[in-house]
Amino acid sequence: MKQLDVSVNWKGKVLHADLTKGNCIAIPLDHNKPQPNAFFAPLYEASPHKVDGWVGDTREGASVNFFNLRINPHGNGTHTECIGHISEERYAIHETLGEGFFIAQLISVYPSAKENGDRVIDQLEWEEGVDAIILRTLPNHSDKQNRHYGNTNPPYLEPSLAMRMADDNITHLLLDLPSVDREDDGGKLSAHKAFWRFDGAQRRNATITEMIFVEDFIPDGLYLLQIQIPALMLDASPSRPYIYALL
Repeated sequence: MKQLDVSVNWKGKVLHADLTKGNCIAIPLDHNKPQPNAFFAPLYEASPHKVDGWVGDTREGASVNFFNLRINPHGNGTHTECIGHISEERYAIHETLGEGFFIAQLISVYPSAKENGDRVIDQLEWEEGVDAIILRTLPNHSDKQNRHYGNTNPPYLEPSLAMRMADDNITHLLLDLPSVDREDDGGKLSAHKAFWRFDGAQRRNATITEMIFVEDFIPDGLYLLQIQIPALMLDASPSRPYIYALL
């Protein structure tokens, strides 16, 4: 079996990753199967293009498959967003994501139950110097891959924790929830704003990736993270995060 090793110098240590043994933590979207959904976005659709009686589907006699897509990145599965998500200025994820390889720490966490019934991620520790944090909320039910989150008040991030991540130069945050903020927070978007330092020295190179899914067999620890996106000039894009164990 082939092996593709890379070496990473980090904090005075040499770490190694095998790029042939990565794990995708994106949720695959299939328009023919149950799919995740948030904020009541239209479901992801894929359909063959039709023109003058021609149908772009090889099962209907065409020489090629030629499909049109309808997708809302924020509501239709795994996506990565930049500060353009909440700003009047137009910033594109294609321009802000950068090279796409980062030192990340995967952390499993039980959200804390609050008196009002909310479940909040408010306590977390990570290794100094990591670029990214990947959060796997517990319990880790497999239905995260097709759950409809509308009106369910999912867990969310305490804004003070988002601010602490910003203060510690955590540039990329990935989590298996539809938003870092409360589903209905009156438009405050407090955790988004804290993470991006929206009201101060804005962190325009920082990104948030939501609605990932990390399988149980993947242990907590350090990983080489790659975030793959199409080159879209939008505030957010469907994304395909890949992680490689660092040894």
